[in-house]
Amino acid sequence: MGTDLRLGLNLGYWQRDADDATELVQAAERLGYESVWTAEAYGSDAFTPLAWYGARTSRIKLGTSVAQISARSPAATAMTAMTLDHLTGGRLLLGIGASGPQVVEGWYGAPFPKPLARTREYVDLMRRIWRREEPVTSDGEHYPLPYPGGANLGKPLKLITRPLRAEIPLYLGAEGPKNVALATEIADGWLPLFAFPERIERMYGPSLAAAGPDFDIAAMVLTLVTDDVRAALDGVKAMLTLYIGGMGAESRNFHADIIGRMGYAETAREVQALYLAGRRDAAFAAIPDELADGISLVGPAGRIRERLEPWRRSPVTSLLVMGPRDERSLRTIRDLVLG
Repeated sequence: MGTDLRLGLNLGYWQRDADDATELVQAAERLGYESVWTAEAYGSDAFTPLAWYGARTSRIKLGTSVAQISARSPAATAMTAMTLDHLTGGRLLLGIGASGPQVVEGWYGAPFPKPLARTREYVDLMRRIWRREEPVTSDGEHYPLPYPGGANLGKPLKLITRPLRAEIPLYLGAEGPKNVALATEIADGWLPLFAFPERIERMYGPSLAAAGPDFDIAAMVLTLVTDDVRAALDGVKAMLTLYIGGMGAESRNFHADIIGRMGYAETAREVQALYLAGRRDAAFAAIPDELADGISLVGPAGRIRERLEPWRRSPVTSLLVMGPRDERSLRTIRDLVLG
């Protein structure tokens, strides 16, 4: 643990009615932000916006937070990552994640079970593809190569293009303790969606025990510089209402689970029950300010400076701020985080 934090900008999903974020990304690069990140769910993809912004910048690193493994085969993701890394001069940070059963089975038409085993196999294949040491084969349960059956004409192949980097940095989006432990074993970093800095050690201490000194814990943090603390906290609570109540099935909601592990299990159950019953205002009201404040950085600059201290004392090494949409806010946050 230390006081130094790296700083990135998380743009989330690209939206068709949103302004092009090129100027914001260029401002972040000028101000010394280390990275910019994009996301995907079942709308815009994560890679295309990064190609757009990468063509208009020269230094800032470009991260996916996260690319869903069920959206593409390991070979397809490896090819996309290699191409984007080449075109941007070695700036890609490849964050991947298993997503959840609703999206995987409902959108991609793929089975969700065994996400840890699938992730391990996926990462192994990508790394072997980038290294180009030999034609790639696999007898794995989830991604066998060549494909067994079909026309029975598949043959082992090797990536035609030589990667700019044979070791593209890999991050895992993970919420469960076993998945976080897997990240420390096979990846270069972990992308927590919700992080409560004072409780990370209690929640994930054993899972993070094997992390090396360069392992990057890059936490996504809703960050708003504003004098209206009440409105800002309500914005965080609105996000939590959706994720706890609606982003998952009643019987399996990973976001609700993580809120429970933070110490708010009863809150998570109440919010989910109210949301699924159609009582969304009541679900919103059931989220305590303490929880919303604990996972975010909101308010005037002085308040954010005070709230940064728990983050500096935590295992988090990078803050990926979500929410700033103008250069003035980016500069204020830069000055607070980097000094």
